[in-house]
Amino acid sequence: MKFTLSWLKDHLDTDASVEDITETLTDLGLEVEGISNPADRLKSFTLGYVKHAEKHPDADKLRVCKVDTDEGEMQIICGAPNAREGITVVVCKPGMYIPGLDITIGVGKIRGVESYGMMASERELELSDEHDGIIELPSGNVGDRFVDWLAVNDPAKVDTVIEIAITPNRPDALGVRGIARDLAARGLGRLKPLEIEAVDGGYESPIKVEIAQDTLDGCPLFTGRLIRGVKNGPSPQWLQDRLTAIGLRPISTLVDITNYYTFDQNRPLHVFDAAKVSGNLRVHRAAGGEMLTALDEKEYTLAAGHMVISDDNGAESIAGIMGGADTGCTEATTDVFLESAFWDHVQIATTGRALKINSDARYRFERGVDPEYTRAGLDHATRMILDLCGGEPSNVVVAGAVPDYARSYKLNPERVKSLVGMDIPESEQRQTLTRLGFRLEGNLAHVPSWRPDVLGEADLVEEVARIASLTKLEGKPLPRLTQGIPAPVMTPQQRRQQIARRTCASLGYNEIVSYSFIDQASAALFGGGDDATMLANPISSEMSHMRPALLPGLLQAAARNQARGFMDLALFEVGPAFHGGEPGEQHNLISGLLVGRTGPKDVHGASRAVDTFDAKADIEAVLAAIGAPAKVQILRGAQSWWHPGRHGKICLGPKKVLGVFGELHPKVLSEMGIKGSAVGFTIWPDEVPMPRKSGANRGALAQSDLQAVERDFAFVVADDVEALTLVNAAAGADKALINDVRVFDEFIGGSLGEGNKSLAITVRLQPTEKTLTEKDIEGVSDKIIAKVTKATGGTLRG
Repeated sequence: MKFTLSWLKDHLDTDASVEDITETLTDLGLEVEGISNPADRLKSFTLGYVKHAEKHPDADKLRVCKVDTDEGEMQIICGAPNAREGITVVVCKPGMYIPGLDITIGVGKIRGVESYGMMASERELELSDEHDGIIELPSGNVGDRFVDWLAVNDPAKVDTVIEIAITPNRPDALGVRGIARDLAARGLGRLKPLEIEAVDGGYESPIKVEIAQDTLDGCPLFTGRLIRGVKNGPSPQWLQDRLTAIGLRPISTLVDITNYYTFDQNRPLHVFDAAKVSGNLRVHRAAGGEMLTALDEKEYTLAAGHMVISDDNGAESIAGIMGGADTGCTEATTDVFLESAFWDHVQIATTGRALKINSDARYRFERGVDPEYTRAGLDHATRMILDLCGGEPSNVVVAGAVPDYARSYKLNPERVKSLVGMDIPESEQRQTLTRLGFRLEGNLAHVPSWRPDVLGEADLVEEVARIASLTKLEGKPLPRLTQGIPAPVMTPQQRRQQIARRTCASLGYNEIVSYSFIDQASAALFGGGDDATMLANPISSEMSHMRPALLPGLLQAAARNQARGFMDLALFEVGPAFHGGEPGEQHNLISGLLVGRTGPKDVHGASRAVDTFDAKADIEAVLAAIGAPAKVQILRGAQSWWHPGRHGKICLGPKKVLGVFGELHPKVLSEMGIKGSAVGFTIWPDEVPMPRKSGANRGALAQSDLQAVERDFAFVVADDVEALTLVNAAAGADKALINDVRVFDEFIGGSLGEGNKSLAITVRLQPTEKTLTEKDIEGVSDKIIAKVTKATGGTLRG
């Protein structure tokens, strides 16, 4: 549905801007699909004055014109027949886009003479189809913008066009007045009164109308009248401009008037050339097989049951959809029969689909028009025909009656709150419905004739909420349906175990579930196998003791798989281990084992044996998933089944061990029958501190916008001092300020002497409250030197 801003203001008294109007329309449910402002495409063009024009030396139909513009005199070659001296024109300069030609004009030569632009016609600026000559303006100053001249002298040419999408339940919005009514109800202006003045006829119409008895359900009301002595021809410019703006082609005054009311009031009309009508008109159902050439110059074959309007010669119109060409109006028409009828929407849709005709009349009738406006629409169109074409009207011919559309529904103010959730005062609800045309009697709301979509109390609620704006709807939590939230089924530690399982699986591990019993020899390798964990009645000799760790079961599973040819494995298990035979002498563990290589043998060397750092990466991933702190220490000194130089304990302090990772001792691997290298990890989830705040998500990432500072230190220490000892000492100098400590160099020999080495570290300081001064950095540096010296016995290298 398209309409112009000035057309809307014929019905709505408002000062609202285009932006406010379009935003409100979308909010009301009439979604704006497009806004076209002709001023935007015309704003670059200016006025010029032709000072001199002479014939082109090499072309009889071209003239070389000297045109005064805001940039001085320009030479323009023009082939228009009206190009001459002394006229004011519209100038298009080089570099400007010409919408009607879809080109950007430039400087060119025409028959050897240069031309700096062009003088435009109306079609080239998409103002009309006129292209027989260039635009001649009766007045105007050189250099003025053409769009400003139009705004004063011909405002219709720069009228804003708005296009909205109409949902099937809103047929009233297929007329400009219906759109204006919605905007007025929202408070965006005042709906102007619609004056309906009956036009009295001076004689009886010689053409009568009859509706067949079996067609009254499809056409309950038909009105019409004869108007004789009309003068048909081009419609006035304002009417042509409005129809052109919304994409319709002006045809003649009589036809343009019917098209105007189709869009203005959602009232399709039709005019018959009375001189071509033979006898009276009859509305009936087709017998089937009738042929009719419609106004679109296509021939249609009617099926049995289709509604038609016929005269004595046969079918003359496809009822409610399209008129026939034989009785169409031309400029020679002097007497017309004007029709305004009400058609059943279902039967119109059925006929239209069967004949595959899409017309504005069908589009409106099959959605629903105002039955009460049938006679008033006839009077309105009659008045405009008399004003524009002259003539004498007859009395109105009426067949049938206005169908009974009356219905009312109870207005319950509380329903708005219960259905929509908006608290709107009753007075405002009643005012809204009144502005929309509903008639209120107590608590009953009588539905207006133009709203066939309102069919119940819920529809009244929808209208009230729509006008109030659903954007004001606030989300509110539902009332609690139970007395309380049931306690969680899983404990925090059980949830941690579940998370650990998912994390290990995502890392590529396969879970195993093994017995908690192992043989005495395997238990002894992992610190168990004593009498305290021995079973009194074992299942077998291979299940004589409670397992002291999960790694024995993982290693046994790996050995069985290797014996069957599966050499590369990633296994994990979650479960309890036992360090005594009494209740409570057990702990939950999470253990993983990597055996063999990272992948199959590869010619490019991408495959390699698993190493300690594979296990380190995996244990860090699992710890992070179950909520372990990010800042931890890595120390040595784990149990004897770990490789003495290729393992690490992840600790929160010397006594708080969260897990161990690294290579397993070669002796243990040999005893368990493992071929190749094997690395693993063990986590004590019960040792991981629970978070201070419970929540489904981690806290927000905290970053400082202050500049970090890095300082390098080199210490001379004994060659048996581990780099980890030095790093931990430096990191502990100021835990709040020191963000990271890394070893980047090791030097042995030279002037350091026998038994000494140099370790160089980078310390990153990240302030959070203020930028560090040199004094602050020196203070932290002194602390780092003192801490490292105390921990390692080393000295700062000079």
